[in-house]
Amino acid sequence: MAAVAPGGVAGLCRLLLPLLAAVPAAGGSRGAVGGMLYPRESPSRELKELGGVWSFRADFSPGRAAGFEQRWYRRPLRETGPVIDMPVPASFNDITQDPNLENYIGWVWYEKEVLLPQRWLQDNLRVVLRFGSAHYYSVVWVNGVQVVEHEGGHLPFEADISSIVQSSPQIPCRITVALNNTLTPHTLPPGSIEYMNDRTRYPKNYFVQNIRFDFFNYAGIHRPVVLYTTPSVYIDDITVTTTSTESVAKVQYQVSVVGSTFYSLSLSLRDQEGRVVATGDGPAGVLKVSNPNLWWPYLMHENPGYRYFLEVKMQAQANEALLEDVYTLPVGIRTVHVTSTQFLINGKPFYFHGVNKHEDADIRGKGLDWALIVKDFNLLRWLGANSFRTSHYPYAEEIMDLCDAYGIVVIDECPGVGIKMPESFGNKSLQHHLVVMEELIRRDKNRPSVVMWSVANEPAAELPPAAYYFKTLVAHTKALDPTRPVTFVTDTNYAVDRGAPYVDVICVNSYFSWYHDPGHLEVIPLQLTAQFENWYKTYQKPIIQSEYGADSVPGLHSDPPLMFSEEYQKAMLREYHSVFDKKRKEYVIGELIWNFADFMTNQGTTRVLGNKKGIFTRQRQPKSAAFVLRERYWKIANESSCLPPIMKSHILFL
Repeated sequence: MAAVAPGGVAGLCRLLLPLLAAVPAAGGSRGAVGGMLYPRESPSRELKELGGVWSFRADFSPGRAAGFEQRWYRRPLRETGPVIDMPVPASFNDITQDPNLENYIGWVWYEKEVLLPQRWLQDNLRVVLRFGSAHYYSVVWVNGVQVVEHEGGHLPFEADISSIVQSSPQIPCRITVALNNTLTPHTLPPGSIEYMNDRTRYPKNYFVQNIRFDFFNYAGIHRPVVLYTTPSVYIDDITVTTTSTESVAKVQYQVSVVGSTFYSLSLSLRDQEGRVVATGDGPAGVLKVSNPNLWWPYLMHENPGYRYFLEVKMQAQANEALLEDVYTLPVGIRTVHVTSTQFLINGKPFYFHGVNKHEDADIRGKGLDWALIVKDFNLLRWLGANSFRTSHYPYAEEIMDLCDAYGIVVIDECPGVGIKMPESFGNKSLQHHLVVMEELIRRDKNRPSVVMWSVANEPAAELPPAAYYFKTLVAHTKALDPTRPVTFVTDTNYAVDRGAPYVDVICVNSYFSWYHDPGHLEVIPLQLTAQFENWYKTYQKPIIQSEYGADSVPGLHSDPPLMFSEEYQKAMLREYHSVFDKKRKEYVIGELIWNFADFMTNQGTTRVLGNKKGIFTRQRQPKSAAFVLRERYWKIANESSCLPPIMKSHILFL
């Protein structure tokens, strides 16, 4: 990505945070304070979705700071200059024919005018503006008043805008968003700006955004924007943990209420048929469920993804009125435990046979797309995949909801990808990384599908500062959630990895016969076996092959197999699988192919319209490797004694 910043170095420094010191801060990601419940309608809560076409303007001015200098948020965006239509949710990069926008770095501006129902403007009611995510740094105004700022591109943030909209009930609610996609050594993921100062080769003040990760740095409002209401005294957060025996399960809950200290709480746990199976009251307690239906992974039980529904009712007195708030939280009852050789779900060994993914598709980039989401889950189940890693950032809550419902197991990864520079291991980066983990766990802590946290992907774990960095990061994550194991995904040699001592599960990426010894499939058995044995001998921890794979161009064939052909991709998989089959009898607990589907990257001499390691094309059509993996995954599932007869018969159709 390249751009010209006529403001010079000083102008470039303003790319990320221009003039914010002059703008009263109304919030930000200084720490995960309060709850972040997913917006759900209830008898006490209403929801208004703001997806659709927004007004949009990229700031191409010197230093990218004109929007702040001229205070574009003070008036309708169309009055500041030319605007275009922009879909939300979507990345802005591929929507137009303008190459300058496709590769734009800096501030862009979005605006939407909304009419609110009159009943939303009454006393004792909160109106909240919530963003599922926006990449990367966001500042939000409502009717010209700043309400929130947030750092990070993959997690939700919100603001209470009640006082603003209730003070001007007759005018539309004008929502303005300034969004900056610049990455620095201290963002997550990190990046750096490089100036090209050779005037014989580059224009004045020419710069590029350098990144150390292999996917396109799409930007925009990527997930749903909603307005929702609650009473002025409301349920702010719910935390649930579960334990179980064969006959009884315990659902431990904690509820926080904001707006008053005088309230009452009642709780009802219902099964999928709507029957009440347990009740409780008060802000904390334990619900006991007799003969529980446990949450099981896909292909591990005839009824995977079983969820109960915890209805929480709050009543409070405020301003001489009786207020009631109701929120229903899906709950899966399951346990997770790690031994030196196994990963146990509900006390039974679980083997990860799944994929790595990306939120990526034609035109919309990383924007949420329901048709694509449902298609992907249909392909996952067709494939016989029981799991995936959210490589390399938290995925949309809507995707996570379906993982819970379908029984797809998730390794939930934060955006800690591309941590390669020494300055990205300093205290400034670490403090932000800790906040990101707080936000991620706050969002996903109640999800039964999430069985492990991943705090990074392929960091430079051999660097001396990595030891303190990951010791602190893993300890912080475990303190936030003691119920789940923690890992990070490494490509560092086992002998020099300074972060591995602190994780519960070893996750290793390797590309033998691709990035190493390219074209030599015969080296895979020796090198992959040595990899597993060295890691296990050193750490005595279970191992997941968290990435492996080869690029293949759809329709390119070669026999004998040559690199980039569909035959080579198949042959590489089979070489890896032969080693997996030996080591999964010992301590290898999973295999995740890279990648589920082809995806876009920066341009480069090794990338032809993106990364082609998908077993499906970017348009979700299968390559030959998809059928190899499907046959393997269903056979592995068929070996499980937990697989019901109806699913065992599926193997007959392969």
